[in-house]
Amino acid sequence: MFGDSRMPDRPAGSTSGEPEPASGTAESAASWTRRRLGNTPVFFVVGLLAAVVFTIGWGYALMSYSGSGGASVQVVSWQTESQEASVSFQVNSDAPAECVITARDDKHVVVGQKSVDVESGIRDVTATVDTIREASAVEVGSCREQSPTR
Repeated sequence: MFGDSRMPDRPAGSTSGEPEPASGTAESAASWTRRRLGNTPVFFVVGLLAAVVFTIGWGYALMSYSGSGGASVQVVSWQTESQEASVSFQVNSDAPAECVITARDDKHVVVGQKSVDVESGIRDVTATVDTIREASAVEVGSCREQSPTR
């Protein structure tokens, strides 16, 4: 009578061609979701597969990383002099190992380095490193087991 009283199919700002669910009814919202996304739980399955692949990969990385080559090191003592630094340490390894001794000054600059070969088993080792100036600390930087075909 006084004009067209019909409501528009979609809101004025909507550019989507998809119909909006009727507000207030759970059934029509579920039906709209099924039409929009389908009946298959695609997002859930893809997310679950991604989580499984990530978990397996992370577990493999943790299992394959065996610390510092399988040799464990414990520094017992160290001492520095003007052009020399010495360190006493204990190595426990299943195979012969190569340990790198590093001497550093008070500004953490490397002033001397030496590689020491250690036999397999539990061994007490004392190594001396020549330095270019007085060191303030000595450390066993790494200790890795060596393969038999070196």
